[in-house]
Amino acid sequence: MATEPKKVGAPEEDPVAEPEKAVPPPATRPTDYFKVADVVLRVLVFSSALVSVVVMSTSKQTEMVPIPVPPYQALRPAKFNHSPALIYFVAALSVAGFFSIITTLGSLYSLTKPAGCSAKIISHFIVIDVLLLGIVASATGAAASVAYIGLKGNTHVRWGKVCSMYGKFCRYLGASIGVSLFASVMLVLLVLLSVYSLSKKIPK
Repeated sequence: MATEPKKVGAPEEDPVAEPEKAVPPPATRPTDYFKVADVVLRVLVFSSALVSVVVMSTSKQTEMVPIPVPPYQALRPAKFNHSPALIYFVAALSVAGFFSIITTLGSLYSLTKPAGCSAKIISHFIVIDVLLLGIVASATGAAASVAYIGLKGNTHVRWGKVCSMYGKFCRYLGASIGVSLFASVMLVLLVLLSVYSLSKKIPK
């Protein structure tokens, strides 16, 4: 009995491995430049408040001034704590510097964890910044009025000029007021920035 020839099949081909799909890189979170600006502004407020307090606290000068009784001259010091307005200035800028540290830490937290930056936190920042702006601006105005009288005097009430004698003290006073004015401008920018950030969170 004849045997049927075996059919030789085509050799099996190895399955071709599909090329691996490239894994897309993890999506990076875009930088929120408004939050970065918020942190920078708060650091500037703290720095300017600290500089103002230090400069005002070290503005001491002792000079020989004329007096109406013999020996008609005496050593008289000029310090910031001789004026209630300047004492208020130092206290107000100290408060502003302290609260700017707290708000800076909160702003850094919101920068690292955007989910934690809610509209409620931003509204609290706005309230604090507005209060600090009022305090710093009023203190700057009070100190500036004292500095102006020291520089120009007041002939109507016979207040004489003292900056001609206490030049160093007046220079320190003017520098401290200028830096505090810069802090007031930074606080204005912070309020505007916080209001804008809050408006972005309001659903339209």
